[in-house]
Amino acid sequence: MKILLLGSNGQLGWELSRTCPETIQLFTCDYPGVDFLSTASIHNCIESTEPAWIINAAAYTAVDLAQTEKLKAFRINHEAVKDIALAARLKNIKLVHISTDYIFSGQHFAPIRVDHPPDPQSVYGESKLQGEQCVTELLEKSSLIIRTAWLYSSHGANFVKTMLRLMQEKQRLTVVDDQIGTPTWANGLAETIWSAIKKNLTGIYHWTDAGCASWYDFAVAIQEEAVSMGLLKKTIPILPVPSSSYPTAAKRPAYSILDKQKICDALNITPPHWRQQLRKMLHETTL
Repeated sequence: MKILLLGSNGQLGWELSRTCPETIQLFTCDYPGVDFLSTASIHNCIESTEPAWIINAAAYTAVDLAQTEKLKAFRINHEAVKDIALAARLKNIKLVHISTDYIFSGQHFAPIRVDHPPDPQSVYGESKLQGEQCVTELLEKSSLIIRTAWLYSSHGANFVKTMLRLMQEKQRLTVVDDQIGTPTWANGLAETIWSAIKKNLTGIYHWTDAGCASWYDFAVAIQEEAVSMGLLKKTIPILPVPSSSYPTAAKRPAYSILDKQKICDALNITPPHWRQQLRKMLHETTL
């Protein structure tokens, strides 16, 4: 089976490439091979590969910059997604589209169900929501949307790698403790996507690792695990602070625990705890 992966240079794209089943012929594409600002470029990429599925892992993810680069954020997260969905409908191709917890307000302090009303609080969140809506409208019965949160990997830039660098450079750190979510290893999300494609799953689902943490909790765990396996030589003080100490252009969700029961039931799987996944990721990390 031929599958086209858009956004192959990102951390999820990288994990999808290295976990791809042997039965799948994977075509990978990312900028500059495809220009997500160009409808013609997107259509040419899809027409040249003629896949059975497209996985769209491409996105504009500069959350704060999106507040000022609104047109670019919507072009990539909404209009490019519409271009992909239109091409998929025309060629009878199924689409996997990756979305985010940022489509919700983050003010509902219970695990967020798939059918919870969206209420994005940022340009990034609104652009991702509009992309979702295009996929649902154009490919209602032949698309799979997976929302996720707090992704990290040994590839690319992310919170884990930033913390490891700062823990080597700084004498102490302050980390926000009033935003709650689930750290999620992109490798586990990639494996789940492949399982969903194998089962021909369609609809909207949530996936993260299990458990919950604040960014402060996550940072403390990163340091503990990294020291225990010799990645870091010493510990430094890590102090919890409110998010008001770090004003950002875009509002972050205060609560991002996603209810995963729907996908767990559909695929008969149980997500591993986030700390177990963190340990696995750190074992493949070099400093």
